[in-house]
Amino acid sequence: MIQSGSNRQLKISRRFLIGMLVFIWAINVSARVSDSRNDIKPLDRIVAVVNEEIITQQEISELLHSTVQQLQKQNTQLPRMEILEKQLLERLILKRIQLQRAKEIGVTVSDNDLDQTLRRIAQDNHLTMEEFRQILFQEGTDMSQFREEIRGEILMSRLKEQEVNSRVNVTESEIDNFLKNQANSPTNNEEYRIAHILVQISEQMSEAQIEARHKRAETAYENLRQGISFAQVAAEFSDASDAMQGGEMDWRPVGQMGSPFAEMLIKMQPGEITPVVRSPIGFHILKLLARRQQEKKAAIIEQTHAQHILIKVSELVSEEDARQLIGQLMERIHNGADFMDVAKAHSEDASASAGGDLGWVSPGDTVPEFEQTMNILLPGQVSQPVRSPFGWHLIKVIERRSQDVSERQEREMARKTIHARKADAIVQEWLQQLRDQAYVEYKIEDN
Repeated sequence: MIQSGSNRQLKISRRFLIGMLVFIWAINVSARVSDSRNDIKPLDRIVAVVNEEIITQQEISELLHSTVQQLQKQNTQLPRMEILEKQLLERLILKRIQLQRAKEIGVTVSDNDLDQTLRRIAQDNHLTMEEFRQILFQEGTDMSQFREEIRGEILMSRLKEQEVNSRVNVTESEIDNFLKNQANSPTNNEEYRIAHILVQISEQMSEAQIEARHKRAETAYENLRQGISFAQVAAEFSDASDAMQGGEMDWRPVGQMGSPFAEMLIKMQPGEITPVVRSPIGFHILKLLARRQQEKKAAIIEQTHAQHILIKVSELVSEEDARQLIGQLMERIHNGADFMDVAKAHSEDASASAGGDLGWVSPGDTVPEFEQTMNILLPGQVSQPVRSPFGWHLIKVIERRSQDVSERQEREMARKTIHARKADAIVQEWLQQLRDQAYVEYKIEDN
């Protein structure tokens, strides 16, 4: 009885708080409406409340507009607008829940991290930042709004890493078994590019609800059999985050698919689709787009044995203070101080106790800013101060070597494949748990 009363009081408090938020929001919107009869604008309306935040019709309309443009660029036949709008609302709700969770547990993205990401996006598209801004402007995209969208994507990515990766464990014996199976099966060296449709279920659903989801998946499958494009059916029926991209996934080894899917894909030809397949997270339909043989090559890479000193920028240490301190440490080293001793005394990296020794560093092991500077140093040379997302560095190269890392890369690839297979399922379960635990109230019928 005490627990029941407590829950009732919590519900009343939450509904009261939400009511007040909606009331305040309505006043603020009303205040922005011109009193002039010639300049009357319709009030925006609330379509959903997610915990203590609201989602408005304007947000949905803007997302719908950009999604329609995206689907048209992909030459994808559009689903019915009311269906597409409903799908987008659910995605916006899930995104809002994730961002709220990130804020709750203190996951953040600094402006510097965001700037670094934007520069990489521009570089990946062979653009300068000014060219990148110009393209966004030409497409009608506000740069500040785009920055916040990217910040949100980084936040959700970091949140998933923090919440999900800690639950995924890959043992050495699993890697050994994976590599043994690959060696014994000619198809296990293949990679597949697929598109998928996921109709999600959760442990909280009743049998009747699960059966309704099953029927939804079967309806999607029947639409595919009738010749409707996979991309259109994915946009209308799939709960996966890539539904608006036609459900298409990157190349991945067959071992990442999981046994039920791998057994079917091995026998399929490009263009064929699977029937509805159930897994612990929902009902799936896969389409095989292409397959290829993984090439095995000897991997000879140039490795660098390096040391570094790191001074972090924080609430207590400003950007300028960190830059000045790393400059002072550089002067001490140039005047004869031992790099290892200075690293032990001042570096804020985990390698400090080892005198900043990073061991043998392979290409891609460090962030681009660090690697680019390290690569131009001669053995024995110490760099000028270098800024990375982690802070300010001094880098010293000890020696270099050419190394065959084929076996290590093979094991690392196997680890990533097994990790990704496990993480795929855990991510979907975790997202569904977040959704089930959130307070979501639809206001569409009330407006």
